[in-house]
Amino acid sequence: MIILPEKLTLSWLREHYLQSKIDPEQVIAEISLRAEAAANMSIWIVPPDPEWIRPYLDRLSELEIDSHPLWGIPFAIKDNIDLAGVLTTAACPDYAYMPDQNAAVVDRLIEAGAIPVGKTNLDQFATGLVGTRSPFGAVPNALRQELISGGSSAGSAASVAKGQAVFALGTDTAGSGRVPAALNGLYGWKPSCGAWPLSGVVPACASLDCVTVFANSIDDCLVVDHAVRGRDAEDPWSQEYPYPEPQRPERIFLPAKEPEFFGPFAENYQLAWHKTVDRIRKIWPETSTIDGSLLERAAGILYEGPWIAERWADLGRFVETHPGSVLDVTEKILRSGIHFDAASLFEAIHELQSMKAQVKKLLHEAVLILPTCGGTWTREQVIEDPVKKNSALGKYTNHCNLLDLCAVAVPSGWAAENLPFGITLFALAGKEGLLAGFLSNAGKHKG
Repeated sequence: MIILPEKLTLSWLREHYLQSKIDPEQVIAEISLRAEAAANMSIWIVPPDPEWIRPYLDRLSELEIDSHPLWGIPFAIKDNIDLAGVLTTAACPDYAYMPDQNAAVVDRLIEAGAIPVGKTNLDQFATGLVGTRSPFGAVPNALRQELISGGSSAGSAASVAKGQAVFALGTDTAGSGRVPAALNGLYGWKPSCGAWPLSGVVPACASLDCVTVFANSIDDCLVVDHAVRGRDAEDPWSQEYPYPEPQRPERIFLPAKEPEFFGPFAENYQLAWHKTVDRIRKIWPETSTIDGSLLERAAGILYEGPWIAERWADLGRFVETHPGSVLDVTEKILRSGIHFDAASLFEAIHELQSMKAQVKKLLHEAVLILPTCGGTWTREQVIEDPVKKNSALGKYTNHCNLLDLCAVAVPSGWAAENLPFGITLFALAGKEGLLAGFLSNAGKHKG
């Protein structure tokens, strides 16, 4: 039997399936063993188990591998996304319910031949960027367990980083599909809001929510995107956006002001950023700079402004009727939305609309590049100061969905030993092709 690589990719598995060197049942058996061996990492709420995965394996005999691009590919599902017949908890046991049908994105992946292997841990109700806010346990970093994994899609990122899935679904409202990617050395693909359906996803902030994917390569992200992209008649937020064919950006923007770095590895992150900028400018001599204050003002609306009230609108009734069921730090954040009135919300909407117009003009056929995170924290540091430490992680992510941007988190070398550094590429909604085009061009210049 061929030994699976530590990190799994779609291309490797498909090649070995086509050559009959390995079969999906062997892959699922190995993934289950890996998950069991790493049980202390709290990656899974519902872990891989060949018994309940069996129907998905048996179904493969009815599907042609050539016409099903995800045939036999194991994937993980963040536990705020429905998988029929498996509890959805959103990391809150008292909230748990049994869905009778799959989330639309899960359905489309299964139709393409993919195999769901489990439900992953998360910051409760997808509220957090740290990966420590779960009654099912904190998820440590996959590479350095004294550090945080990032959240809220902590388990999804860790499942891919630890070779327990080829790809994993996450969600992203303020950075939950990008921060864990950066901290665990992965790609985190965040499509335009509405490009992937939200039916069967527990809302965190419904007007800004987005399903995302973690993978070990941009090619794997794009294959998943192709399988799930498309309008969903059952989803009121769904929109029709084209498949992202790679397109060369006309302009590349970097921040004019030196980014702020924080945490025990601040200097390492700063050096890694400078090295990244040097590489980018060698590939794209026409690189320009952008004033980041507009992005910061937009980001402030999400948690410091009235948009936090939407989280209370989505989840407040459950909090009120289930006292003691929600973690203290999560409930405090949700309740902070009670105090905003309708007038302040409309003021924010009008301000944000003006910002969107400016960004739409500025980023026309362009890509903006920022650090995904300005640093990281130890798990102990987050326990000591959970709110401020969490907020720091969102400095370069919170603006994204508010300004209606698509994004991809990309590994960009190492800040220190077993400490990956990552950047995020941003483009206007529907312009994912520019992100793919930038990465395709950058790949040609490697070395």
